[in-house]
Amino acid sequence: MNILVTGGAGFIGSHTLIELYKAGHTAVVVDNLSNSNPVALQRVAEIIGIPEIPFYKVDIRDREGLEGVFAKHKLDACIHFAGLKAVGESVEKPWEYYENNIGGTLTLVDVMRRHGCKNIIFSSSATVYGDPVEIPITENCPKGQCTNPYGWTKSMLEQVLMDIQKADPEWNVVLLRYFNPVGAHQSGRIGENPNGIPNNLMPYITQVAVGKRKELGVFGNDYPTPDGTGVRDYIHVVDLANAHVCALQAIGRHCGIGIYNVGTGHGYSVLDMVKAFIRVNGVDVPYSIKPRRAGDIATCYCNPSKAKAELGWEAKYGIDDMVRDSWHWQSQNPDGYPEK
Repeated sequence: MNILVTGGAGFIGSHTLIELYKAGHTAVVVDNLSNSNPVALQRVAEIIGIPEIPFYKVDIRDREGLEGVFAKHKLDACIHFAGLKAVGESVEKPWEYYENNIGGTLTLVDVMRRHGCKNIIFSSSATVYGDPVEIPITENCPKGQCTNPYGWTKSMLEQVLMDIQKADPEWNVVLLRYFNPVGAHQSGRIGENPNGIPNNLMPYITQVAVGKRKELGVFGNDYPTPDGTGVRDYIHVVDLANAHVCALQAIGRHCGIGIYNVGTGHGYSVLDMVKAFIRVNGVDVPYSIKPRRAGDIATCYCNPSKAKAELGWEAKYGIDDMVRDSWHWQSQNPDGYPEK
């Protein structure tokens, strides 16, 4: 298949491109580069051994720009990563998040259907479960009250895409509910490159380890968990990337609507991740305990058995791989990618 990858220069998008090409697919990338870097695409092309990946600096809200991309390429499906994704920022800028994530996706889907491309894999999130009613979380777990506008955009867009498919059964919609992506490509050439202060645990750990930040703040050590710190389902980004390749196979079988948790099924605490990083890499990570963050829950990990049964996908990489590859990327690229 020839796949439109929105947000393809980002962390998950760039890793997915490699796995798509390894599986025999081709891709066209659309990205506005607001939170990504074109150097990632150059390095992806080097890793997979091609001159370049077709790339258009286009915002998903730009109908004319998207029309131009579809006019130039025959596209079979879209893997839709593009969107604003910082939880804290979404609380401060709700309008911007709804306008970009929801408005942009509505524009994208309209252009897709006008060009007869009715296959989409949407990058959703475990945030749609809110404070889950069951652990481990299965896909039968009811969606909950999201704690921030970012989470609501994911939850609302799931509903939008399901309604579109219900009205037009020619659509195939796969909703992948990500848990906590970490790690990097084993080459160390691409990885997570956040703007400013990292919002996620692993890039903060690696930036402390490389000397960019003084210490890690651990938010809360009084949760009802084995060591008092929050427990999450961390998944290697290469495993996550491969879930999209498997989802394309489901689209080829005309799945209609498919909803899948994408995680390892194992919960690791914040301190589990810190200690594993220190043990595997031999690098110290100073940390201090801070007050809990509003909206954080104690424990969140999934049961990924549905993805294994229906997609033939399961995570292959463990916690040692995650922390090793994260450090390999950061230590080789202490300041992330070069300036755009």
